[in-house]
Amino acid sequence: MLRGLEAAFPDAHCELDFTTPLDLAVAVILSAQCTDKRVNEVTPALFARYRTAADYAGADRAELEELIRPTGFYRNKATSIMGLGAALVERYGGEVPGKLKDLVTLPGVGRKTANVILGEAFGVPGITVDTHFGRLVRRWGWTELEDPVKVEHAIGELIPRKDWTMLSHRVIFHGRRVCHARKPACGACVLARDCPSFGAGPTTFAEAAKLVRGPETEHLLSLVTEGEGAR
Repeated sequence: MLRGLEAAFPDAHCELDFTTPLDLAVAVILSAQCTDKRVNEVTPALFARYRTAADYAGADRAELEELIRPTGFYRNKATSIMGLGAALVERYGGEVPGKLKDLVTLPGVGRKTANVILGEAFGVPGITVDTHFGRLVRRWGWTELEDPVKVEHAIGELIPRKDWTMLSHRVIFHGRRVCHARKPACGACVLARDCPSFGAGPTTFAEAAKLVRGPETEHLLSLVTEGEGAR
């Protein structure tokens, strides 16, 4: 299955746009209950307005809320972002720390967010257990665990540490594009041969192909028609 994911998504990556670790931390906070696409529509103006942790710490709440309103839950997110800025200024000289134990103490930063920051901003391997990741590894029978932290540790024991970050990206890509929660595109999936849940969605290629999403659609379908994933 790892080879199939690598063939399907060789260039999988974080789909949030950012330049600095601070930008990334804020973007990940905004991504809660929101699509990366919507976050990326909001962040250019946000990042232009707030360039440092001190800027966020001293932000006018009404102005910040208005900028991030399209991402939903904007009041809670504004609280987290302003708190993040203040904590970074007070404890870390305004810089985002590069250690998990420090990151998880920051407002709005849980273990999932911390692993994203470590992997993308600092090159530290990490497993990001978001909704897609947890759903897929259970669907594949890699674990039966539900708790994200336990899932992270269980999968970490199966996969070499150096591959953790890319595995996370590839699984998340697959969940967004092919292995949907309600109706997975089983008949157009490169992992079909090895998937114990094959049949959870349409098994004919013609029907399943209509469910595949994203810019890689042509590539993903070609892998199956060339025999990589078809049963």
